[in-house]
Amino acid sequence: MLDKWEKLIAKEPMKSLEMFEHVSLMTLDSIMKCAFSYRSNCQIDRDLDYYVQAVSDLTLLLFRRVISTILRSDFLYSCTPSGRQFKQACRLAHQHTEKVIEERKNSLQNERELEKIQKKRHLDFLDILLCAKYEDGTGLSDEDLRAEVDTFMFAGHDTTATGISWTLYAMAKHPEHQQKCREEIKEILGDREDIHWDDLGKMTYTTMCIKESFRIYSPVPSVSRKLSKPITFFDGRTLPEGIVVTVDIYSLHKNPRVWQDPFEFDPMRFSAENSSKRHSHAFIPFAAGSRNCIGQQFAMNELKIALALTLLRFEIMLDAEKPPIVVPQVVLKSENGIHLILKKLS
Repeated sequence: MLDKWEKLIAKEPMKSLEMFEHVSLMTLDSIMKCAFSYRSNCQIDRDLDYYVQAVSDLTLLLFRRVISTILRSDFLYSCTPSGRQFKQACRLAHQHTEKVIEERKNSLQNERELEKIQKKRHLDFLDILLCAKYEDGTGLSDEDLRAEVDTFMFAGHDTTATGISWTLYAMAKHPEHQQKCREEIKEILGDREDIHWDDLGKMTYTTMCIKESFRIYSPVPSVSRKLSKPITFFDGRTLPEGIVVTVDIYSLHKNPRVWQDPFEFDPMRFSAENSSKRHSHAFIPFAAGSRNCIGQQFAMNELKIALALTLLRFEIMLDAEKPPIVVPQVVLKSENGIHLILKKLS
């Protein structure tokens, strides 16, 4: 991705690039390689553009359906153009995940390959699913497998791409913090160009900037939960068991009673001293409780690496003519994309 950016800005130095388009391909490549040992190289080959577009369509269509009373009927929805488009996008998304599963299943038919996988110190996500057995000795059904892979594939690339894109925008908007992150990363790496596992825990200021970006531009603006028991609030109002409630994460992260000057970008809010003073659920970009995001550590590590390598190679600047127009959907999008100008650092 970074190599591609270099070539693009060499042709037109002051032309901005739309971040989400490129970052989404990079995060898809990453989750495919890390969770499924599948080398897609879609950043160059672009053979998975249809999947990226299908996921984008699904998030928009799902959001529109959720906020509509009429479209909640499965029958009515199936009769609408949106319903037909949703069905087609699902078919394309499933086509990709089924291909990934089928290729791995075929490789497991080879005894030597199966032995190699079983000897691996760390199995990837798909290995674990395919080797998992119920108490009666049966494995996961094809439908269950696809459901799990769909979830990881979607959450592992679309939400992460959203988080990275908005963090890059925050860095461009606040160049002084961008430079402090760059200096921290240079000090950690020294003469090295690649990032080691131990480096991630040392990126203190960079991590604070990522968290502050997540606070202002929450990648997942809201989550819903069905109550397993009645709940009574501090003011005496109650909600019954079985009702679905939505937690507005985007607004929660800007609560002025918790966050002073909530629209100001201040990474020091996440210093160890300041974080310890806040309620544990005041900042929940990955949700909270037993149903929180299972991939949050993976996402944070990927974000640190992507941000660090980008800042080492480029200065990131705003495109004043194309400010993003925030649109909360299933993930936080911009109506006109996230356009940034990149300047190659010597």
